[in-house]
Amino acid sequence: MENFDTPRKIAAEFFGTAFLLAAVIGSGIMGEKLSPSNPGVALLANTLATGAILAVLILIFGPISGAHFNPAVTLAFLIRREIRLGLAIIFISTQIFAAIFGAIVAHLMFDVPLLEASTHIRTGPGQWVAEVVATFGLLATIFGCIRFRVSAVPYAVGLYISAAYWFTSSTSFANPAVTIARSLTNTFSGIRPEDMPGFIASQLIGAVIATIVFGWLLHPKTRNKNTSI
Repeated sequence: MENFDTPRKIAAEFFGTAFLLAAVIGSGIMGEKLSPSNPGVALLANTLATGAILAVLILIFGPISGAHFNPAVTLAFLIRREIRLGLAIIFISTQIFAAIFGAIVAHLMFDVPLLEASTHIRTGPGQWVAEVVATFGLLATIFGCIRFRVSAVPYAVGLYISAAYWFTSSTSFANPAVTIARSLTNTFSGIRPEDMPGFIASQLIGAVIATIVFGWLLHPKTRNKNTSI
């Protein structure tokens, strides 16, 4: 794989994260506009757009920056010592800024206020557990595919997030930058700012647990040739 310099890696993280949020928030607005009385249809539209754009963005930007688009993913690779601390900090800062920018772009496209605190209540132990599960599963998907079939990462991540939208009570944010940006949109995909810390803490917990578990699971102990078991 080609080795891209730091400015290009940062740009890839910016554009990828911004497009991701434009898709997440924009598709939520579109779904709600087209089916104002049917939140299930709106969620389905939101799901399809998010899963599809993730696969596309990872295919485009993965070879440049690794296509993290997510502070939890960057943290996991920092724990694995596969990214330097300085670059990890830059990535996370870029992801948060880009996520907010993507939210603004989505609002511009649909003629809604550029930034507006969400009033959508998303809190409670059930949703916090859901975010631990959602983020754990996302990292499991990434680590497993990197270990056994790296070319499948874009499609596996898109499919996992699409599924997790429906099997988690939180609709699988699984991304602190996404959570921050979604607190600034009072549309279908929003989350109240006061609910944001619980989601982010749960996401980071899920990322750390997944990194530890799969660090062990995916590296089998080498069998000693002198043993029969």
